[in-house]
Amino acid sequence: MTVVPSGAAPAATARPLTVGAPRASAAPVPARIAVHFDLSKGQLPENVALGPDGTAYVTFAAARQVAAVSPSGGTRILATLPAPADGGVNTPVLAFALTTGIVRMNDGTLYFLYASGDATTTGLYRLRPGRSPHRIAALPSDGLPNGLAFEADTKRFYLTDSVLGTISTVPLEGGSAEVWSSAPELAATGFLGANGIKVRAGAAWATNLDQGTLLRIPLRHGRPGPVRVAATGLVGIDDFAFVGDHQVVATLNGPNAVVSIDAAGRSRTLMTAADGLQNPTSVAVRGRTVYVLSAAYATGVDPNLVLATLPLR
Repeated sequence: MTVVPSGAAPAATARPLTVGAPRASAAPVPARIAVHFDLSKGQLPENVALGPDGTAYVTFAAARQVAAVSPSGGTRILATLPAPADGGVNTPVLAFALTTGIVRMNDGTLYFLYASGDATTTGLYRLRPGRSPHRIAALPSDGLPNGLAFEADTKRFYLTDSVLGTISTVPLEGGSAEVWSSAPELAATGFLGANGIKVRAGAAWATNLDQGTLLRIPLRHGRPGPVRVAATGLVGIDDFAFVGDHQVVATLNGPNAVVSIDAAGRSRTLMTAADGLQNPTSVAVRGRTVYVLSAAYATGVDPNLVLATLPLR
C-alpha cells in the first residue's frame, strides 16, 4: 500500500510519495480493465491470491473484508472483520483498520492479515470454506502487518511489518509470531518499509516501499542469511510475482505502473495509468496472464482489476 483512500477511510498523516519511473524503456503489454470495484463501500483491493479456476481472492482494505472475484467478474464477500472500538484511528501510520496480505491453500483455506491498531484483533487469520474467520496468531498492534507468504517445506508463514520494518514467521497451525529479520534494509524511512513478500528457491524475497528496493534474504536452516539488494530505484514498489526463474513483475503504487525486473535488477515498464492502473497494490501471474489489483488510494476514482497478457518468450 502507499497512501490512504480518498473518501473511504480516515486521512493519514504520512507524507506523499515522490513519483518516479523505471530506468529502462517501456515495453507495454496488452491490458484491459476486467472488474470495477465499489469505492464507496471501501472495496480497495490490497492483496490477491489465485484459485485454480481463476478466481481471485482479494482483501478489500478499507472495508476490512475478504472477497472472491470470479472469472466472470462477480464479487462475493467471504468475511468482514470487526472494526476496532476506536474505529481504526489508532492503526499506525494509516489511521484506518485494513485487511492486507492473503494466501490460499490447495484445500481452499485462506489465510490473511488484519491491521487494526488494536491488540485484540491485529493478527494472522484463518478462513476455511463456509466458516467464519479465526485469528491464529496475534501480531503487534503498534505495527502494520502487510505482506504474507507461505513456505511449504517448513510449514511456516512469513509476513512483513511495514511500520516495524521486520519479517516474522508463524507456524501453519498458528501460535506465537517470531521476528525472523529486522535488517536495516527492511526499515521505513518516513512512511512504510517492508511490504510485499514471497518465498522462493531457498530465499525470502521482499520489497521496501520507502527505499524502492527488491530484496533477497537466504533461508539458512530457519535463520536469515545476508540481505542482498536485487534491484533499486523502484519508487513506490508494493507487491510482486515471479515469472519463470529469472523475472519479477512488480507494482509501483504511486507512479501507477507495473514493471518487469530481470535477474540483473534492470526494470522496464509493462503497464501504466493509460491501461487503467490506479495505485496498483498487488499482482499475481498465471501462465501468460497478469492480474493487477488497483486500490485507487490516492486517485480516489476507480479501484479495479486489470488483466494483461505477457508476450511469448
